Amino acid sequence: MSVLALFQSLRPQQWIKNLFVFAPLLFSENLANKPLLLTAVRAFVAFCLVSSAQYLFNDLRDVREDRAHPVKRRRPLASGRITVSAAVLTLAGMGLAGLLVAATVNGPFLIITAGYFVLQILYTLWLKHIVILDVFIIAAGFLIRVVAGGLAIRVEVSSWLLICTILLSLFLALGKRRYELTLLQDTAADHRPILREYSPYLLDQMISVVTASTFVAYCLYTISTETVQKFGTKNLLFTVPFVLYGIFRYLYLIHQKKEGGTPEALIIRDRPLLIDIFLWVVAAALILKLK
Repeated sequence: MSVLALFQSLRPQQWIKNLFVFAPLLFSENLANKPLLLTAVRAFVAFCLVSSAQYLFNDLRDVREDRAHPVKRRRPLASGRITVSAAVLTLAGMGLAGLLVAATVNGPFLIITAGYFVLQILYTLWLKHIVILDVFIIAAGFLIRVVAGGLAIRVEVSSWLLICTILLSLFLALGKRRYELTLLQDTAADHRPILREYSPYLLDQMISVVTASTFVAYCLYTISTETVQKFGTKNLLFTVPFVLYGIFRYLYLIHQKKEGGTPEALIIRDRPLLIDIFLWVVAAALILKLK
Protein backbone atom coordinates (compact mmCIF):
# COMPACT_ATOMS: atom_id res chain seq x y z
CA MET A 1 0.00 0.00 0.00
CA SER A 2 1.41 3.41 -0.99
CA VAL A 3 0.97 6.78 0.66
CA LEU A 4 -0.08 8.17 -2.71
CA ALA A 5 -2.92 5.66 -3.00
CA LEU A 6 -4.09 6.52 0.52
CA PHE A 7 -4.02 10.23 -0.35
CA GLN A 8 -5.96 9.57 -3.56
CA SER A 9 -8.62 7.76 -1.53
CA LEU A 10 -9.33 11.08 0.21
CA ARG A 11 -10.44 12.46 -3.19
CA PRO A 12 -8.58 15.79 -2.88
CA GLN A 13 -9.97 16.83 -6.27
CA GLN A 14 -13.37 17.01 -4.56
CA TRP A 15 -12.14 19.65 -2.10
CA ILE A 16 -12.95 22.31 -4.69
CA LYS A 17 -16.58 21.90 -3.61
CA ASN A 18 -15.65 23.20 -0.17
CA LEU A 19 -14.73 26.57 -1.67
CA PHE A 20 -18.43 27.34 -1.23
CA VAL A 21 -17.67 28.12 2.44
CA PHE A 22 -15.88 31.25 1.19
CA ALA A 23 -19.02 32.56 -0.55
CA PRO A 24 -20.33 34.52 2.49
CA LEU A 25 -16.87 36.05 2.98
CA LEU A 26 -16.76 37.14 -0.66
CA PHE A 27 -20.31 38.47 -0.92
CA SER A 28 -20.11 40.29 2.43
CA GLU A 29 -17.04 42.13 1.02
CA ASN A 30 -14.81 40.83 3.81
CA LEU A 31 -12.27 39.08 1.61
CA ALA A 32 -9.56 41.56 2.68
CA ASN A 33 -10.42 41.11 6.38
CA LYS A 34 -7.49 38.96 7.53
CA PRO A 35 -9.02 37.58 10.78
CA LEU A 36 -12.22 36.57 8.98
CA LEU A 37 -10.24 35.17 6.07
CA LEU A 38 -8.20 32.96 8.42
CA THR A 39 -11.41 31.79 10.09
CA ALA A 40 -12.88 30.91 6.69
CA VAL A 41 -9.70 28.99 5.84
CA ARG A 42 -10.09 26.92 9.02
CA ALA A 43 -13.72 26.27 8.05
CA PHE A 44 -12.56 25.15 4.62
CA VAL A 45 -9.99 22.77 6.13
CA ALA A 46 -12.61 21.31 8.48
CA PHE A 47 -14.95 20.55 5.58
CA CYS A 48 -12.13 19.04 3.54
CA LEU A 49 -11.28 16.65 6.37
CA VAL A 50 -14.89 15.70 7.10
CA SER A 51 -15.82 15.30 3.42
CA SER A 52 -12.80 13.04 2.85
CA ALA A 53 -13.93 10.88 5.77
CA GLN A 54 -17.37 10.67 4.17
CA TYR A 55 -15.87 9.64 0.80
CA LEU A 56 -13.96 6.85 2.50
CA PHE A 57 -17.16 5.67 4.20
CA ASN A 58 -18.88 5.68 0.82
CA ASP A 59 -16.05 3.66 -0.75
CA LEU A 60 -16.18 1.11 2.07
CA ARG A 61 -19.94 0.78 1.71
CA ASP A 62 -19.92 0.47 -2.10
CA VAL A 63 -16.64 -1.37 -2.68
CA ARG A 64 -18.29 -4.35 -4.41
CA GLU A 65 -20.32 -2.18 -6.80
CA ASP A 66 -17.28 0.00 -7.50
CA ARG A 67 -15.23 -3.03 -8.58
CA ALA A 68 -17.76 -3.67 -11.36
CA HIS A 69 -17.94 -0.03 -12.45
CA PRO A 70 -15.93 1.01 -15.57
CA VAL A 71 -14.55 4.14 -13.85
CA LYS A 72 -14.93 3.64 -10.09
CA ARG A 73 -13.02 0.35 -10.17
CA ARG A 74 -9.85 2.44 -10.41
CA ARG A 75 -10.43 3.90 -6.94
CA PRO A 76 -7.72 2.89 -4.44
CA LEU A 77 -10.00 0.73 -2.27
CA ALA A 78 -11.85 -0.94 -5.14
CA SER A 79 -8.60 -1.68 -6.97
CA GLY A 80 -6.96 -3.10 -3.85
CA ARG A 81 -4.23 -0.45 -3.63
CA ILE A 82 -5.27 0.25 -0.04
CA THR A 83 -6.67 -2.17 2.53
CA VAL A 84 -10.03 -2.01 4.29
CA SER A 85 -8.34 -1.59 7.68
CA ALA A 86 -6.28 1.36 6.40
CA ALA A 87 -9.43 2.96 5.01
CA VAL A 88 -11.28 2.54 8.32
CA LEU A 89 -8.43 4.02 10.35
CA THR A 90 -8.04 6.93 7.96
CA LEU A 91 -11.78 7.55 7.97
CA ALA A 92 -11.83 7.76 11.77
CA GLY A 93 -8.77 10.00 11.86
CA MET A 94 -10.04 12.39 9.18
CA GLY A 95 -13.51 12.63 10.73
CA LEU A 96 -12.16 13.33 14.20
CA ALA A 97 -9.61 15.84 12.91
CA GLY A 98 -12.31 17.65 10.92
CA LEU A 99 -14.56 18.01 13.96
CA LEU A 100 -11.65 19.18 16.12
CA VAL A 101 -10.78 21.88 13.58
CA ALA A 102 -14.46 22.85 13.38
CA ALA A 103 -14.52 23.22 17.16
CA THR A 104 -11.78 25.86 16.94
CA VAL A 105 -14.03 28.01 14.73
CA ASN A 106 -17.14 28.30 16.92
CA GLY A 107 -19.99 26.24 18.36
CA PRO A 108 -22.61 26.79 15.63
CA PHE A 109 -20.06 25.92 12.94
CA LEU A 110 -19.15 22.69 14.77
CA ILE A 111 -22.83 21.71 14.95
CA ILE A 112 -23.49 22.32 11.25
CA THR A 113 -20.28 20.50 10.27
CA ALA A 114 -21.30 17.48 12.35
CA GLY A 115 -24.80 17.72 10.84
CA TYR A 116 -23.31 17.72 7.34
CA PHE A 117 -21.30 14.58 8.13
CA VAL A 118 -24.36 12.78 9.54
CA LEU A 119 -26.43 13.77 6.48
CA GLN A 120 -23.78 12.38 4.13
CA ILE A 121 -23.65 9.11 6.07
CA LEU A 122 -27.46 8.86 5.84
CA TYR A 123 -27.21 9.58 2.12
CA THR A 124 -24.76 6.71 1.63
CA LEU A 125 -26.83 4.29 3.73
CA TRP A 126 -30.37 5.20 2.70
CA LEU A 127 -31.22 8.57 1.14
CA LYS A 128 -29.43 7.95 -2.17
CA HIS A 129 -32.01 5.24 -2.89
CA ILE A 130 -34.98 7.65 -2.84
CA VAL A 131 -35.78 9.11 -6.25
CA ILE A 132 -35.54 12.93 -6.60
CA LEU A 133 -34.65 13.26 -2.91
CA ASP A 134 -31.21 11.86 -3.76
CA VAL A 135 -30.31 14.86 -5.96
CA PHE A 136 -31.78 17.26 -3.38
CA ILE A 137 -29.45 15.80 -0.73
CA ILE A 138 -26.47 16.34 -3.05
CA ALA A 139 -27.59 19.95 -3.56
CA ALA A 140 -28.13 20.36 0.19
CA GLY A 141 -24.45 19.58 0.72
CA PHE A 142 -23.51 22.74 -1.20
CA LEU A 143 -26.14 24.79 0.62
CA ILE A 144 -24.84 23.61 3.98
CA ARG A 145 -21.32 24.70 3.00
CA VAL A 146 -22.55 28.23 2.27
CA VAL A 147 -24.54 28.44 5.51
CA ALA A 148 -21.56 27.04 7.41
CA GLY A 149 -19.31 29.70 5.87
CA GLY A 150 -21.68 32.38 7.15
CA LEU A 151 -21.77 30.85 10.63
CA ALA A 152 -17.97 30.61 10.69
CA ILE A 153 -17.45 34.36 10.17
CA ARG A 154 -20.75 35.32 11.85
CA VAL A 155 -22.35 37.15 8.91
CA GLU A 156 -25.91 36.82 7.65
CA VAL A 157 -26.13 34.91 4.39
CA SER A 158 -28.23 36.57 1.69
CA SER A 159 -31.41 34.76 0.73
CA TRP A 160 -30.43 35.34 -2.91
CA LEU A 161 -27.14 33.55 -2.36
CA LEU A 162 -28.97 30.58 -0.85
CA ILE A 163 -31.45 30.42 -3.74
CA CYS A 164 -28.73 30.62 -6.40
CA THR A 165 -26.65 28.01 -4.57
CA ILE A 166 -29.44 25.43 -4.30
CA LEU A 167 -30.43 25.90 -7.96
CA LEU A 168 -26.86 25.72 -9.25
CA SER A 169 -26.10 22.63 -7.19
CA LEU A 170 -29.29 20.93 -8.41
CA PHE A 171 -28.17 21.71 -11.96
CA LEU A 172 -24.83 19.99 -11.31
CA ALA A 173 -26.39 17.04 -9.47
CA LEU A 174 -28.90 16.35 -12.25
CA GLY A 175 -26.13 16.61 -14.83
CA LYS A 176 -24.15 14.04 -12.87
CA ARG A 177 -27.11 11.65 -12.81
CA ARG A 178 -27.57 12.05 -16.57
CA TYR A 179 -23.89 11.29 -17.17
CA GLU A 180 -24.11 8.12 -15.08
CA LEU A 181 -27.24 6.98 -16.89
CA THR A 182 -25.85 7.51 -20.38
CA LEU A 183 -22.42 6.07 -19.51
CA LEU A 184 -23.71 2.83 -17.98
CA GLN A 185 -26.87 2.50 -20.11
CA ASP A 186 -28.50 -0.92 -19.58
CA THR A 187 -26.27 -1.76 -16.61
CA ALA A 188 -26.87 1.60 -14.85
CA ALA A 189 -29.23 0.15 -12.22
CA ASP A 190 -26.72 -2.59 -11.37
CA HIS A 191 -24.18 0.03 -10.29
CA ARG A 192 -26.59 2.58 -8.79
CA PRO A 193 -30.12 1.15 -8.20
CA ILE A 194 -31.77 4.58 -8.09
CA LEU A 195 -30.90 5.10 -11.77
CA ARG A 196 -33.70 2.71 -12.76
CA GLU A 197 -36.09 5.45 -11.58
CA TYR A 198 -34.66 7.97 -14.05
CA SER A 199 -34.50 8.31 -17.82
CA PRO A 200 -32.52 10.74 -19.99
CA TYR A 201 -35.80 12.43 -20.99
CA LEU A 202 -36.90 12.92 -17.37
CA LEU A 203 -33.51 14.26 -16.36
CA ASP A 204 -33.45 16.61 -19.36
CA GLN A 205 -36.83 18.01 -18.29
CA MET A 206 -35.58 18.56 -14.74
CA ILE A 207 -32.35 20.12 -16.00
CA SER A 208 -34.34 22.49 -18.23
CA VAL A 209 -36.42 23.70 -15.27
CA VAL A 210 -33.41 24.18 -13.01
CA THR A 211 -31.34 25.82 -15.77
CA ALA A 212 -33.97 28.47 -16.45
CA SER A 213 -34.58 28.99 -12.73
CA THR A 214 -30.87 29.42 -12.02
CA PHE A 215 -30.45 32.03 -14.74
CA VAL A 216 -33.57 33.98 -13.75
CA ALA A 217 -32.63 33.88 -10.06
CA TYR A 218 -29.16 35.28 -10.80
CA CYS A 219 -30.63 38.05 -12.99
CA LEU A 220 -33.09 39.02 -10.25
CA TYR A 221 -30.28 38.95 -7.70
CA THR A 222 -28.20 41.48 -9.65
CA ILE A 223 -31.05 44.01 -9.86
CA SER A 224 -32.75 43.38 -6.50
CA THR A 225 -33.11 46.31 -4.09
CA GLU A 226 -31.17 44.37 -1.47
CA THR A 227 -28.20 43.86 -3.81
CA VAL A 228 -28.18 47.44 -5.10
CA GLN A 229 -28.30 48.83 -1.56
CA LYS A 230 -25.62 46.47 -0.34
CA PHE A 231 -23.09 47.01 -3.14
CA GLY A 232 -24.15 50.50 -4.20
CA THR A 233 -24.40 49.67 -7.91
CA LYS A 234 -26.82 48.27 -10.49
CA ASN A 235 -23.99 47.26 -12.81
CA LEU A 236 -23.70 43.67 -11.57
CA LEU A 237 -26.27 43.05 -14.29
CA PHE A 238 -23.36 43.17 -16.75
CA THR A 239 -22.00 39.92 -15.28
CA VAL A 240 -25.10 38.05 -16.52
CA PRO A 241 -23.61 37.13 -19.95
CA PHE A 242 -20.77 35.25 -18.22
CA VAL A 243 -23.27 33.25 -16.18
CA LEU A 244 -25.34 32.45 -19.27
CA TYR A 245 -22.27 31.36 -21.23
CA GLY A 246 -21.16 29.15 -18.31
CA ILE A 247 -24.56 27.44 -18.20
CA PHE A 248 -24.62 26.92 -21.97
CA ARG A 249 -21.03 25.62 -21.99
CA TYR A 250 -21.80 23.11 -19.23
CA LEU A 251 -24.91 21.91 -21.08
CA TYR A 252 -22.78 21.51 -24.22
CA LEU A 253 -20.29 19.38 -22.31
CA ILE A 254 -23.08 17.22 -20.87
CA HIS A 255 -24.96 16.62 -24.11
CA GLN A 256 -22.31 16.79 -26.82
CA LYS A 257 -19.17 15.64 -25.02
CA LYS A 258 -20.94 13.18 -22.71
CA GLU A 259 -19.22 14.58 -19.62
CA GLY A 260 -20.46 15.80 -16.24
CA GLY A 261 -19.68 12.80 -14.01
CA THR A 262 -17.28 14.86 -11.93
CA PRO A 263 -18.37 18.54 -12.13
CA GLU A 264 -15.44 19.77 -10.03
CA ALA A 265 -12.89 18.13 -12.36
CA LEU A 266 -14.76 19.25 -15.46
CA ILE A 267 -14.69 22.89 -14.38
CA ILE A 268 -10.93 22.76 -13.89
CA ARG A 269 -10.24 20.75 -17.04
CA ASP A 270 -12.40 22.65 -19.52
CA ARG A 271 -10.46 25.76 -20.53
CA PRO A 272 -13.36 27.82 -21.98
CA LEU A 273 -15.40 27.22 -18.82
CA LEU A 274 -12.45 28.08 -16.58
CA ILE A 275 -11.77 31.28 -18.54
CA ASP A 276 -15.45 32.23 -18.29
CA ILE A 277 -15.42 31.83 -14.50
CA PHE A 278 -12.23 33.91 -14.30
CA LEU A 279 -13.77 36.66 -16.43
CA TRP A 280 -16.91 36.65 -14.27
CA VAL A 281 -14.77 37.14 -11.15
CA VAL A 282 -12.77 39.94 -12.81
CA ALA A 283 -15.89 41.68 -14.10
CA ALA A 284 -17.62 41.52 -10.71
CA ALA A 285 -14.50 42.77 -8.92
CA LEU A 286 -14.11 45.70 -11.32
CA ILE A 287 -17.77 46.63 -11.06
CA LEU A 288 -17.64 46.67 -7.28
CA LYS A 289 -14.35 48.56 -7.23
CA LEU A 290 -15.46 51.24 -9.72
CA LYS A 291 -18.98 51.71 -8.32
